[in-house]
This record gives sequence, structure tokens and C-alpha cells, in this order.
Amino acid sequence: MSEYKAYSVHMGKAKCAVDLGDGSERGEYVNQDYILHKLGRPHRSISLMYCYYPLDKEFPGRISEVMKDAEVSFQWDYPYDDYFTYKGGLEGNTEGEPFNQMRDVRRHGQDVTLTLTVDPNVSDEQLIAIAKDLKTFGRMFLRVNHEATGDWFSFTKRTGDAGYQGVADFYCRFNKIIKEYAPNVQTVLCIGGIEDPNAAEIIMEKEFSQAVKETDIWSVDKYMALHWGWPFDVALKDSENKSFKRDTVENTYKLTKMSYNRFKEINGGVSKPMVMSEFNADGDVTGAYDQAEMVKDFCDMLKDDPEQWFSGFTFYQFRDRGRLGLEIEDPNYADCGIEQPVMQTYKEIIHDDYFKPAMTRGEELSFPVKLRWGGAEDAEGIEIPLHFEKNPHFCEVTFDDDSNIMMEINGKWFYKSPKAKTIDLMSAFFEKPLEGECDLTLRLFAPPASGENDLSAEDGLMNSYSVIEKLPAIRVEFEPVEK
Repeated sequence: MSEYKAYSVHMGKAKCAVDLGDGSERGEYVNQDYILHKLGRPHRSISLMYCYYPLDKEFPGRISEVMKDAEVSFQWDYPYDDYFTYKGGLEGNTEGEPFNQMRDVRRHGQDVTLTLTVDPNVSDEQLIAIAKDLKTFGRMFLRVNHEATGDWFSFTKRTGDAGYQGVADFYCRFNKIIKEYAPNVQTVLCIGGIEDPNAAEIIMEKEFSQAVKETDIWSVDKYMALHWGWPFDVALKDSENKSFKRDTVENTYKLTKMSYNRFKEINGGVSKPMVMSEFNADGDVTGAYDQAEMVKDFCDMLKDDPEQWFSGFTFYQFRDRGRLGLEIEDPNYADCGIEQPVMQTYKEIIHDDYFKPAMTRGEELSFPVKLRWGGAEDAEGIEIPLHFEKNPHFCEVTFDDDSNIMMEINGKWFYKSPKAKTIDLMSAFFEKPLEGECDLTLRLFAPPASGENDLSAEDGLMNSYSVIEKLPAIRVEFEPVEK
């Protein structure tokens, strides 16, 4: 295809990364193809929620299914946390979950955030086995025993006399093992932070100070509104025993920033990335319209803050059985989602330049070329300038190889699996039709087709490589085939 020039392009960090929760105790995993079609772009990372309690006789069964006849009045009243169960580790293998979902996430050009609640009484050997499970999944994030200063998760009740100091010590123990056996993984410490505007210290600062210093990333979970009693009661305006709350956008932002500043002080004035690993306003409390408005207002505050102290947030979640999702799960058919107003608001946010990855053009290429995939914040791809006379009637690319490709044009992303040959790009012009003659850029990146890195490569722990022999055939037409 000599008529087109091609250049190298580097995909780097956004000013603020956007991640997405996909599946939890409140909803099932939704495949990445569906999410990509709905939202029009990949995320920096997808958060998957799992638990690991191998010392319990019920494990590896999901506890709400094993004990489906138990009388519980709160989501976390079971012996262990009602997440999907981690099927790897010393007792299992990587053929099931979460590994198939992790592969799905990575082949679609996204990093993985594995949220994992773990019994603090497991052995070092069991933790080492988990670390080894994660070595092939590139630059992923591991959020261990999140919301650790709360009292609802089972792991907070299993440290005996050591109490929350035991919870914090376990985090440091696991963090040290991850650093030794899976240096590709960054650890995320998720604790309460500062929860009162007048407080000088984070919640349980004495217990968790060492963890703040040793972790890679700081995090708090902040719901501007939340109905924690779901699904066992209904949030009603005149409830006597309230199982829900609502805060202001401004106070939520202020407390999050105060938490970051205190983490930094604990760490001797040295900054680390600060994220919000669960972020939303619960529609059970706010209704659908205020939910969308509060999410937008928070993101506007991020954009308007000149300090740019915040690294990213995870929207919780894509599809939810309650009202914490971009979609609500259809009660008649679990595989179907009902889009909420916050979906369109969220799409507008993630397509804002502030939340999009940086793209930097390099030198002109000659083929074949070797592309590098480090992760969603560090990848080297191909950039092809295209001229459009007007809005097209046909726009497609055809490959004659089994490459695994993520591509973007006119702000919309597409996925080509190894088995796919022709990808129709016209949906990039349905929501954003061209108003006249213009120049656009087609970008291609090659995340690993298997979803895993090849550790036999010299730097396979952090990077995967794909050779592209030539450009795909590009068809652009500006009239119907026949008028």
C-alpha cells in the first residue's frame, strides 16, 4: 500500500487515567467486545473482583451459592466475601478464572487490576503461588484486601489479637512477595484515608503507615452516594434505620485530596500515584439524573484543578444488578443490560482529551515493523494519515494475517482478533460525521493475542512484541456503490 505513509506512534499516559470495574458481588463479568462497542474506547485498566479463602471448607465455591439457604441480612454476612473465587494459587491452576477474563482484558489493549481479598492466615507458599500466576500478565495492578480499615470484609476479622495491625502487616507481607516473584505487578493500597475534613490523620494511621510507605499506589474508595444495605432493603426517604448516605461532590473531592496529601506526608514528602479504585454515585440514593450530574461535576473539578495531583479513577461498574452501573442488569435476562443516563455522561468524560492517552508521532516507517506492547500507558504502534473528501459511505480495513490489533480513527476504537480479516470502521462516523474535507489518522497497536506475555523474551516480563509485515488494505469511498 505505497499510497499511504506510515509513522511510528507512542501511546502514553493520560493526564487522568480512566479504569472500569467489570463484575463483582453485584454483577457478572461483561465481555470486552461488548464494552468496547458501547463506550467506543478501551480503558487504561479493567478491575476484576475475586477472593481467596482456601483454608475454608466451602472454598472454592462462591459463598452465596454454597450457602444459598443461609439467612443473611447484609451482603458480607457470609463466612467469606461474596466475590468470584480465585481458581489459581497453590491449590489450583490458571485455566479458569480470573485468568480467562484477564486474557480477554489484555488482548483488547487494557491492563488488569485484580482486586483480591485474601485470608491473612494463608502461608507464604500460597502467596508465592499467586505471584507466579500473575507473572505473564504484564504491567498489571493488584489491589489486595481493599477498604482495609472497614469492618465488613472477612479478612478484617481473621487476625485475632493483632487486629487491624495484623491486616496491615499482611499487606506488607504480600507486597514483599509480589516484589520478589512478580515485579511486573504494581500493588494498590486501598484504605479509608481522611474521612473527616477536620482530621489531621488518616484512619488507623499508626497501623497502616508502613503499608503506605511500601505500596506502589495509594487509593481510596469514594462513593458520593451509596446504599450499602442493597439488596436486603430499599433506600427510602423516611427510613428510620438508614442503610445509605449521600455526600456532596465538593466534600468528596476535598477528602480525597486531603487523603493524598496525608499519604505523601507519611511517605516523607515523596509522592506516589493516587487513584480512586471505586468511584460513583449510587442511583438508589440519587436517582438516575443526579447520579450522572454528580459524576460529571467531580470530573470537572479534576480538570479544573491546576495541581493535577490525581492519577486516575475506576468507575464502579459497567453492569450492576442495582443502580451502580452504566447499565442495570435486566432482571429477566442477565446477559442484557439497560443503559442508564450516566452512560452517555461517562462516554463524554472518557472521550475528553484530559482522560485520553497521549499520542506522540515518531519517524516514518518501512515494513516489516516490530511493534511493542508494554501496556495501556506505554505502547508503540503505527500511525497512518488519511485524507477524507467528506463524510464517507464506506471505510474499512482488511488484513491478510492473524495479527491481534486495536485501532482508532476519528476518536473511536475497534478490535481485530487473530481470526478476523475485515473490520468495518464506519461506526466511527455515525456519532461524529465529518462536516467536510479533513485529515484523520488511523492508529494501530498490537497487544498480545493470547493476553499473556512471552517470558522467554529478554524483557518479556514487561513487554510483548508483534511483527507487522505490511499495512492492511484500506478502503474509503465517499459515495454509495450505486446511486
